[in-house]
Amino acid sequence: MSYADSFSLKGKVALVTGASYGIGFALASALAEAGATIAFNDINEDFLAKGLEAYKAAGIDAKGYICDVTDEPGVQNMIAEIEKDLGSVDILVNNAGIIKRVPMHEMDVKDFRQVIDIDLTAPFILAKAVIPGMIKRGGGKIINICSMMSELGRETVSAYAAAKGGLKMLTRNIASEYGSQNIQCNGIGPGYIETPQTAPLREPGHPFNSFILAKTPANRWGTTQDLKGPAVFLASSASDFVNGHVLYVDGGILAYIGKQP
Repeated sequence: MSYADSFSLKGKVALVTGASYGIGFALASALAEAGATIAFNDINEDFLAKGLEAYKAAGIDAKGYICDVTDEPGVQNMIAEIEKDLGSVDILVNNAGIIKRVPMHEMDVKDFRQVIDIDLTAPFILAKAVIPGMIKRGGGKIINICSMMSELGRETVSAYAAAKGGLKMLTRNIASEYGSQNIQCNGIGPGYIETPQTAPLREPGHPFNSFILAKTPANRWGTTQDLKGPAVFLASSASDFVNGHVLYVDGGILAYIGKQP
């Protein structure tokens, strides 16, 4: 296999969770551009329909499934449906997630548990569901979408930081436990990315925009395009000896103390 061919995903089936829009859609699109067949899920019919429209507009023949990623029997049923429709899952991208910005002392425990359930327990459930098939076929790729909050704390994100810190360690443990089975589990830690949700924060003169630019050596917000190359790399045979690593796509924030006022 040539160096260039090692990045090809032709013949592979990739499941990207929560990929109807935003970062998940960008990651799935990148895998499709590299040759993978795409399966994705969302939690209800409306999100799923919008996702299918977006993939169709992008020229991608993706297959969508309604599934709550915190429901283990539901996940197992989805994996069985994917195997029937498309073939066994070679690449799993655990992208589905939520954040609740509430001061910790004001946060209800049910909200804390919901964030942990979606952002940490669900990746465990999905990985558990696909790993036996990967072992049977002689390998596979799992990519967990981590966060800079896997390394840092911030006000009002106690549940999210706890979940993403746990996801970093789950990533390392999957790599440790199943690396001998030719399964590579790595993470991507996006920095602050331009999405419709962050548009109000990116207005010129907004204090948060100024804060992010001052903390980022690249002096800009990231784009979903910035995440595509890392995703293809970690999903492909080009990364067969990369395991248990979190690739931070953050413009250098984690390496930088910030500009002096």
